[in-house]
Amino acid sequence: MSSQEREFVKEITPKSEDFAQWYVDVIRKADLIDYAPVKGCMVIKPYGYGIWERIQEAFDRRFKETGHQNAYFPIFIPESFFQKEAEHVEGFAPEVAWVTHGGGEELTERLAVRPTSETLICAMYSKWIQSWRDLPVLINQWCNVVRWEKSTRPFLRTTEFLWQEGHTAHRTEEEAEEEALRMLEVYRERVENILAIPVIAGQKTEKEKFAGALRTYSIEALMGDGRALQAGTSHNLGQHFAKVFDITFLDQDDQLKYVWQTSWGVSTRLIGALIMVHGDDRGLVLPPKVAPLQVVVVPIAPRKQREMVLAEARALAVGLEDRVQIKLDDRPEYTPGWKFNDWEMRGVPLRIEIGPRDIEKGQVVLVRRDTGEKTAVSREGLETRVVRELEDIQATLFRRAKRFMDENTHQAETFAEIKEILEERRGLIWAGWCGKRECEDAVKEETGATIRCIPFEQPEGTMKCVCCGKGESRKVVFARAY
Repeated sequence: MSSQEREFVKEITPKSEDFAQWYVDVIRKADLIDYAPVKGCMVIKPYGYGIWERIQEAFDRRFKETGHQNAYFPIFIPESFFQKEAEHVEGFAPEVAWVTHGGGEELTERLAVRPTSETLICAMYSKWIQSWRDLPVLINQWCNVVRWEKSTRPFLRTTEFLWQEGHTAHRTEEEAEEEALRMLEVYRERVENILAIPVIAGQKTEKEKFAGALRTYSIEALMGDGRALQAGTSHNLGQHFAKVFDITFLDQDDQLKYVWQTSWGVSTRLIGALIMVHGDDRGLVLPPKVAPLQVVVVPIAPRKQREMVLAEARALAVGLEDRVQIKLDDRPEYTPGWKFNDWEMRGVPLRIEIGPRDIEKGQVVLVRRDTGEKTAVSREGLETRVVRELEDIQATLFRRAKRFMDENTHQAETFAEIKEILEERRGLIWAGWCGKRECEDAVKEETGATIRCIPFEQPEGTMKCVCCGKGESRKVVFARAY
């Protein structure tokens, strides 16, 4: 390893030494964000935003395939809208930022800076929906939200962040429930197949559900330090907001009825999940389907042969640009070794090296970011080989993450076992829960672990509640979480 290469790695704290510092180091070295002048806010730099764009494209495509349309609603929400739904305002009150002055004058009514848009969108739906013919309403918006967090961490929890929020209205409870579960499945499929992150899908407890919802569903992922991360949520809002905001429609039986609603969302915390699930001590490791650059070409040549090698490298990159997101790194001021480390740090899935000897042999060298494997391959049929390698990298990253989840998923029969697993090991814990709030609270108060969800797919057999010992218990997943 050269001195340049050592400098790259030295600036990243090893994951095993300090995971939290490793996470920040990777974000900084990969040039994903910069810290904004306002505490808790971040500037997402082009490479970081490029990852978000790839995620956004993949999710937006599925939303539209399932019949949803995009719209945009204002960032400011009148205080009176929040006050209409007591549970909702109570849930968000500690995090809301308020605008009290505008144009130098004090406002007659405070405006909330959007922490979520249910109340504002419901007010609009009450105007738009009159008849059963207006249903269903299937709208999504991509926007920013503000939640005044006391403790922040880039991508995972920031004062302002980017997300999408779907808001739908339906004729019946069955249709709303079907929508909530359908969108959760969209999230599961996209996160697993695009981000290569395995998840557990299930229902949140009453304590953990969204403020004002009838039921909340989520997908839960396991990060590299053994903590869980809620990767997406979908809520059946029932008729709570419809009754508050008077969203009614004349049904086919000439009866005036309240609509049934859902909301669902994912955010830029998915970028944090990508880093923590796939990253290593050399930096980012990006699945090809979300990588802003999938392939980088690095020419290697003595000065006298530079132009000849560059010409071949350009031709190679042009030949691949219709198949993959590719870049030719022809910067003369950096050595090939520096470039190797730079692109590894940024998580580019595949590197192509080409030098004078490779040209003589009619070959190139492929280097995989996920395994570090180097392979000399023929220039003939290179396009097909590159695509196949990227597909294999995508699949390998998912398998690796799934194996990590499986190896760090445990079962606890007693409260003592939960504490032992959390202190001595790490990960997700399957355990029995009687359904009582006091048992759920007891585990959290003593261990810091919460019920992440009640999984849809339940393992065979019965389990007693880990807290009170009752036999009629549901199987849930406990974990400490972000």
